[in-house]
Amino acid sequence: MELQTLLFKKENHILVITLNRPPANSFNLAAIVDMEKAIDEAAMDNDVRVIVITGAGSKGFSAGFDVSDSANSAVTGPRGRALWTRIDRLSKPTIAAINGYAFGGGCELAMACTFRFMQEMAKIRLPELNLGIIPGWGGTQRMPRIIGKSKALDMILFSKRISAQEAMDIGLVDRVSKENELMNDVMEMAAILAKRPPLAVRAVLNAVSAGLYEGFEEGNRLEAIGTEEVSGSLDAIEGFTAFMQKREPDFNGL
Repeated sequence: MELQTLLFKKENHILVITLNRPPANSFNLAAIVDMEKAIDEAAMDNDVRVIVITGAGSKGFSAGFDVSDSANSAVTGPRGRALWTRIDRLSKPTIAAINGYAFGGGCELAMACTFRFMQEMAKIRLPELNLGIIPGWGGTQRMPRIIGKSKALDMILFSKRISAQEAMDIGLVDRVSKENELMNDVMEMAAILAKRPPLAVRAVLNAVSAGLYEGFEEGNRLEAIGTEEVSGSLDAIEGFTAFMQKREPDFNGL
């Protein structure tokens, strides 16, 4: 698939999506449409087990919404919000490789991912209140969920820009990588995730997502459905067989 604003690389069940709108990798309507297509493709491709999202260049992951595309903001805003929610609810794990500043919608995109790795010199913030507006792509909901209400409000209300280490200290990111080691660290984790049983991974992500979005009872219901689905799978047989034979399992998503 060739898209104007994104780059793709798929290898060993891992799809790397690179935001490619220099210099800020910001999102206009065209970039949102491209990302929608990319996520559609990744969701349907059974060969893709893990999705990595990063930014082109060495300075920025993404600055979020492209203010120069304000003519399309009435369309871009709702579609961006819906797309970030879809990424948050994907049944495949996603890793944000934050290689530079992640501001506004870029920060919100990172928070929609399952895991977040951040290069040590990068910065992250939700600066919208400086412009008299508020985060509009899920930031007011995901940040409190990730780091707690008071820390999130401190970040949002004061438009605080924090370092990678500060972000890790408050639980906003999961790992800080040294300069030039970010993608190695990300791909190492992605490779481990890609070897996990795909059906079970999907069932866990679906149940967790339902619990967070629809509540405990719905999450519990999907957990029960997932338990039934995976218990009779070939992957379950392989898992138990490998355990008895004291070897690494080879899961095929069947």
